[in-house]
Amino acid sequence: MSVDSNYPTGSEGPPAQERADPPELIRDQPESARRRALVAATTAVGGIGLAVGTVPFIASMLPSERAKAAGAPVEVDISNVEPGTLLTVEWQGRPVWILHRTETMLRALREGDRRLSDPGSEVPQQPAYCKNATRSINPEYLVSVALCTHLGCVPAFRPEMAPADLGPEWRGGFYCPCHGSKFDLAGRVYKGVPAPTNLEIPRHGYLSSSRLIIGLDGK
Repeated sequence: MSVDSNYPTGSEGPPAQERADPPELIRDQPESARRRALVAATTAVGGIGLAVGTVPFIASMLPSERAKAAGAPVEVDISNVEPGTLLTVEWQGRPVWILHRTETMLRALREGDRRLSDPGSEVPQQPAYCKNATRSINPEYLVSVALCTHLGCVPAFRPEMAPADLGPEWRGGFYCPCHGSKFDLAGRVYKGVPAPTNLEIPRHGYLSSSRLIIGLDGK
């Protein structure tokens, strides 16, 4: 048998990858088999495209971990908050004060109603269970959002009595240095200042005598 000089010695013809099925074999394949192959290939490609396009859409509907964390209740250990001291924690991206009031501070709250714009907390800046003279569940503890209700500045804690810069009637409270708003030790706003309402009291409760939860109603 003669050997074609275009191929290496010992080869009987073109390499396998260069061979093609005879046209009659393609022509003789059942129509149904070719149709099934075409449908399968089209479905696979379309499915991949749908999956790729759907994942970002589904992901966009899921809340981010940060968003879930921002609205989650916060538990706070208050066992080390000494009387007369203020602890600041974060909840929903905002600072929240926890003030452990002394008996002297509680007495001061009963002395100054005439100086206040809303001493009875008629404006709903607190849960119903905190609509009282101390604006709290436990009179010893004030839990308040630490943002002035005028423009959202953080007031300074001024527990001293009658300091020179705040006047002889000052009985302790919170002073906003931005525009001079004043609040007493229950977060109630003074008359004649820019802040229109008392400080906000968030939903909160006590899990025990030493654990507070902010963001959920409780006892």
